[in-house]
Amino acid sequence: MLVLFELDNTLIDRLAAFERWAAEFAGERGLGAAAAAWLVETDADGSVPMDVFFARVRERFGLAEPAEELWRAYRARLPHLVSCPDEVLDGLDRLRASGWAVGIVTNGMADNQTGKIRRTGLAERVDGWAISGAEGVRKPDVRLFEIGARRCGRSLAGGGWMVGDDPEKDVAGGRAAGLRTIWIDRGVAPCGEPDHVVSDVQAALGLLMEMKPGGPGL
Repeated sequence: MLVLFELDNTLIDRLAAFERWAAEFAGERGLGAAAAAWLVETDADGSVPMDVFFARVRERFGLAEPAEELWRAYRARLPHLVSCPDEVLDGLDRLRASGWAVGIVTNGMADNQTGKIRRTGLAERVDGWAISGAEGVRKPDVRLFEIGARRCGRSLAGGGWMVGDDPEKDVAGGRAAGLRTIWIDRGVAPCGEPDHVVSDVQAALGLLMEMKPGGPGL
C-alpha cells in the first residue's frame, strides 16, 4: 500500500527551524529580539507566500538586498536548520520493510524542499517525492499526489494514505485524490473529516504499522 507524507510540520518541524532562522537573521543584522518575534509572527506558520514575506521584511527593516536575494539566501540556509527525529527515520524504515511504498508530497521551492529532504536523511527513507516548485502544480491539486504516487512506483488507483497537518492541502487534497487521511493536529486550525487524528507523526507511523499493506486498514 502507498502512504504519502507532507514534509513541513509533519516529518520535520518547520516552525522550529524557522524560529532558529529568524533569531539568526535578526542577530546577524543587529535587529534585536523583537525583530525575530516579528519575523515569526509575519510568517504566520508558513501561510504567507515567501516572496510576499521577504518583500515585507525588506520594507520593515530598510534592507538594501532585493527581496528575491533575501529569499534565495533563506532557501540556502533553512535546510541546515531542520532535522528529522531518529524515531521518525526508523519508523519510515520499518514501514518500507513491512511492504509499504513511502513518499513525500509537499509544496515549496524545489531547492529548499529538496535540501531539507536530503540533509535530514529522509531521501534514503522514502521511495520518492514530489515538490510543487519542481512540478508546477501545488497541493491540494490531485496532480501532485499522482506524481508522488508514480515516483513511488504506485498509482492512486490502488488507494493508500496521506499524512499531513494542513486541513485543505493534505486532508481535503488527499481525499480528493482517493486517499484515506491522517491529520496531524497541531492545534492551529480546525479540520474537516480525516480518517484519523493524531498529535504527531510518530503516532501516525504507529497507526500505519498496525495495518496490513495489502489489507483494508483501520
